[in-house]
Amino acid sequence: MEVGADNSKMPSDERDYALRPSDFKAIAERSAEAEAQRPTWSGRLDFILASVGYAVGLGNVWRFPYLCYSSGGGAFMIPYLTMVILCGIPLLYMEFAIGQYSRLGPVHAFAKICPLFKGVGLATVVISFVFSTYYNVLMSWALFYLFNSFKAVLPWTSCNNTWNAVGNCSSGFPGNNTHLQSASQQFFDHRLLEKTSGIEEAGGLRWELFGYLFISWVIVYLCIFKGVKSTGKVVYFTAVFPYFILFALLINNVQLPGAKNGILYFVTPVWSKLFEVKVWVNAAAQVFNSIGIAFGSMVSMASYNKFNNNILRDVLIVSFTNSFTSILAGFVIFSAIGYMAHVHNLPVDNIATDGPGLVFVVYPEVLSTMPVFQLWAPLFFFMLLCLGLDSQFATVEVAITFIKDEFGPTVLRFLKREELLTLAVCMVCFILGLPHVTKGGIYVFQLMDHYTAVVSLVFLAFFEVVAVCWIFGVPRISLMIERMQGKTPNIYFRLCWLLLCPVLVLVILISSIAQYTPAHYGKYKYPLWAEWLGWGVSLVSIVWIPLGAIQEIYNNKGSFLQRLKTAMTSTIDLDAEDSLPEKQNLNPASETLITSVA
Repeated sequence: MEVGADNSKMPSDERDYALRPSDFKAIAERSAEAEAQRPTWSGRLDFILASVGYAVGLGNVWRFPYLCYSSGGGAFMIPYLTMVILCGIPLLYMEFAIGQYSRLGPVHAFAKICPLFKGVGLATVVISFVFSTYYNVLMSWALFYLFNSFKAVLPWTSCNNTWNAVGNCSSGFPGNNTHLQSASQQFFDHRLLEKTSGIEEAGGLRWELFGYLFISWVIVYLCIFKGVKSTGKVVYFTAVFPYFILFALLINNVQLPGAKNGILYFVTPVWSKLFEVKVWVNAAAQVFNSIGIAFGSMVSMASYNKFNNNILRDVLIVSFTNSFTSILAGFVIFSAIGYMAHVHNLPVDNIATDGPGLVFVVYPEVLSTMPVFQLWAPLFFFMLLCLGLDSQFATVEVAITFIKDEFGPTVLRFLKREELLTLAVCMVCFILGLPHVTKGGIYVFQLMDHYTAVVSLVFLAFFEVVAVCWIFGVPRISLMIERMQGKTPNIYFRLCWLLLCPVLVLVILISSIAQYTPAHYGKYKYPLWAEWLGWGVSLVSIVWIPLGAIQEIYNNKGSFLQRLKTAMTSTIDLDAEDSLPEKQNLNPASETLITSVA
């Protein structure tokens, strides 16, 4: 979709953004031609379920409930829903529009939208690739628990095992205020992980986890090796099945003694928390991480849509489902925690915890005390597997889409089949994930997650929003959507893109820098070299943004300001029968910026 029209052919009285009937005919013809060259989802529901599956992941189950109860309970709903409305929905709409209109992966789409920040697209691919190398480790843990949950007695319920530390183990849940560890915690530390004392001690491979990680990647490959055609079918199960389990668990949990206290602890508002900046930052960060803004996955998946697909409908469905699932998971988790607190006569806040420990330590302990645990335990861990796989499909697809767009003919000439390209990507990710399944792998995992999903993502999101909303410009975003949908976005979206989204992302960035804390795992603090390694992981993705800008300015001709102006000029095709001469010009805001610099 390169721009190739001669602007001089355009009469001056037609130099505006108005669409003529002939425009839509030309658009339809070009979109039909593009769809013939690029595969599309088999049906609209395929894309919706794939997007929902990607957005709804393990973070909905463990991060949101903890954030909610620690950030004001029911009061947290106010900043969370505010951020969904002002930031999550508009930015998801923007990413869907970019992918669907350009029919390109994030690298080429952002290079056309804003050449100056073309590195943003490559950065999204790198961050998604890095993310996929360690996220599948969670699937190996889920598989480990799944197979162990079929035993007559759940192995994390007693202290009479070879992996238990004698004299430091409690068969129940001891709470947070004692030196004892629960049997479930020791199963996680000493049986699953065989955890060493720190990242300095790798300890060799955990061969069981090696096998489960291999199985996880085999599952991922079998689900995506045919591209969107196979993924679109798999998500009918993996995206829907978890809701049956969540509702079944909720119905079961609310009937247990103490469940009411857990739910009340989860939803009771602490209004004073609304005056803390950190609560609002946490809400915005949760929306970004949960929906998957700036990972490139939404752009990549939307690029396989038909040109006139109703993305506004899809945005609302995905956003609502994501938020609903987070709240539903909160009720499921805290009703179970309330029951656990009742059984062990402990306050709820002595049991609630953040991160993987919530689903791999606390909830397994809860499951072991439930009636018919032989049913609930396997279903729960199978649900975790489905939740994680959906997200993994999308992140791996970003890398595959990039390779097809950039090196497609060359790679296919060598590999012959696209299925072999997918296999190669999965094999590389599997090999890079091996450090996470060593005995010291949990420390590597925590380090990677902190510097990839927290530090890198915030920087990347900021530059993406600046490139699209301010440099490319709201008028052009609106025009893209009008070309696809037949009408421009309403004032709510235009205002969010122009002002609210960039400002909110900037506030998140500044707050993240101001409140930065080094990575840690429990009470373990990483050595200085590990911190530098973490920052290196962050730079692997972030560095492409300045490098891309420098390379683009260097390759252009003229004075520095002329080079900069050219680098800020979009090359995406917004032309229909040569009706848009402004396609080669900067939007007014960018023109003003250049003028003020001069």
